[in-house]
Amino acid sequence: MIASAYSDELATLAALLRASTVAVRGRRGSGAGSGVIWSSDGTIVTNAHVLRERGVDVELADGRVFPAHIEARDVERDLAKLRIEATGLPAATIRDPKDLRVGELLVAMGNPHGIQGALTLGIAHATRGSRFVTADIRLAPGNSGGPLADVQGRVVGVNSMVANGDLAIAVPSDVVQRFLGLTAPTPLLGIRYAPVRMRERVALAVLGVEPQSRAAAAGLIVGDLILEVDGRPIRGEARLVSARALLIERGGKPQTIAVPPASLANAA
Repeated sequence: MIASAYSDELATLAALLRASTVAVRGRRGSGAGSGVIWSSDGTIVTNAHVLRERGVDVELADGRVFPAHIEARDVERDLAKLRIEATGLPAATIRDPKDLRVGELLVAMGNPHGIQGALTLGIAHATRGSRFVTADIRLAPGNSGGPLADVQGRVVGVNSMVANGDLAIAVPSDVVQRFLGLTAPTPLLGIRYAPVRMRERVALAVLGVEPQSRAAAAGLIVGDLILEVDGRPIRGEARLVSARALLIERGGKPQTIAVPPASLANAA
């Protein structure tokens, strides 16, 4: 039973990460790697070294292919920003890696050797060196540009290279945020959660609620299951940052609760 539950949790985690991971390919066959949907409006982050030509295409997990415009490229940080003409994409949830602990379980998602949406599992080897997050995770050609994430599916870095033959080297997510001109990752609702699968869909099990957070003001409690955000199924980031209403299950009964804006929650 324990092994089965563990397998189900990994499968659910893989589905969440796969939705926000893309394949990046050069149109003339040069370069192939992965990317992360950083925002739902079509912003994709990948490695600079993945882009070996100006013309690149991005393939989403659902099979749709879009031509991508290269908006920014930083060889030193090995980062590139792509833009595709699409909206409503399942953006990744971003975690600041500063609180990442050595030994914490991490996963990498990508397209190694052309196998789309492959998941590998390991642990945090060093939370921050001078520039990178390192993890004891096996990567292969095609993983470059894909997400390194915790077991809640929150991205802590963008996989960049392999060191000493067995250590994954990732550009930290806060470095990516600065590259994109964004601030530090925004706290979601003030909850700790874990993805779970129930009745053929993904839900978020609430494991902890921060005092004076939007979640606390909304009345969320440990044990609640978040089924929908603003009337939509849980997908990737699940729009938790801008959530105004949550469909939850508590004690086996569904109910909808309103989520106040951050300003009102802080004033409470």
